[in-house]
Amino acid sequence: MNATKTIIVTGGAGYIGSHTIIELIETTSFNVISIDNYSNSTEKTFDRIELITGKKIRNYQIDICNKTELERVFEENTHIVGIIHFAAFKSVGESVTDPQKYYFNNINSLLNILDCSLKYNITNFIFSSSCSVYGNIDELPVKETTPIGKAESPYAYTKQIGEEILKDYSKANSQLQTTALRYFNPVGAHVSGLNGELPLNKPNNLVPIITNAAIGKIAQMTVFGDDYPTRDGTCIRDYVHVSDIANAHIKALYLLIENKNKSNFSIFNLGSGNGVSVLEAIAAFEKISGKKLNYQIGQKRDGDVVAIYSDNSFSEKTLGWTPKYNLEDMMRSAWKWELELSMLE
Repeated sequence: MNATKTIIVTGGAGYIGSHTIIELIETTSFNVISIDNYSNSTEKTFDRIELITGKKIRNYQIDICNKTELERVFEENTHIVGIIHFAAFKSVGESVTDPQKYYFNNINSLLNILDCSLKYNITNFIFSSSCSVYGNIDELPVKETTPIGKAESPYAYTKQIGEEILKDYSKANSQLQTTALRYFNPVGAHVSGLNGELPLNKPNNLVPIITNAAIGKIAQMTVFGDDYPTRDGTCIRDYVHVSDIANAHIKALYLLIENKNKSNFSIFNLGSGNGVSVLEAIAAFEKISGKKLNYQIGQKRDGDVVAIYSDNSFSEKTLGWTPKYNLEDMMRSAWKWELELSMLE
């Protein structure tokens, strides 16, 4: 058995999980093991990771909601020092129409992986949370201390519940160190253009919809609502490059491993600190690509928050993390990835 210290990444074939694995390989000496059942990803992700890094990743194709199968991973790997838990369903709209799917999967998987953390004495745990926990609030930009609002979707509520579970587990088990990273809107792709967002189902996030429309996979894209109380009537979000998000996980992991965290449950905002409207995002893409997008204004979607963007000063001060990529970088890398995909099809 290789005695190299190991990090478990759940959802390793997913969008943020795969970029974090790349960052772990390129910037640390940890061995990395993935757990992913490919419910919204494919095994080809690991071919792309190997192409970028030269490293082959072992993945356990199991459902984390199956505790017996999950425990086998920990029985077979005895040098695990940390867990980064991404695996969850994440479509806001789908969670509204199928809440049972989200409550069952997102909460049970978290409970199982936390129980394994305790059983196998793995003390460093990072949870993939979301800015959706804040709900619709008046206070902008959002700080970690901003009061949590009413969840606007079952997906958001599973993240609120997940953070409460972490807080309670950490309080009851003093050896367990947990961190919740509240992502704002991860976008873009690896700078090589060889790995990016690739949902198996119809994309729900703005940037892959934009690139799909630009390349012709979608005849016309829809902007959901143009009469919100914002500067141009469209929703405002805080977009942050996926590789910046991945880098924050490495910094959060070392904070725990080196015992530099102030308490055994911590929360960090991961955002650029800038609010960008849907129409501004479209304009940024049109600028870098030289393509005019065909879009229509549609009805508002259930579960959508009007405007949210972060105050990331606490992450900068405590983690030493600042995003390095701007909006045009995000759009440029996403377009590069879309063009790469078109050559593979």
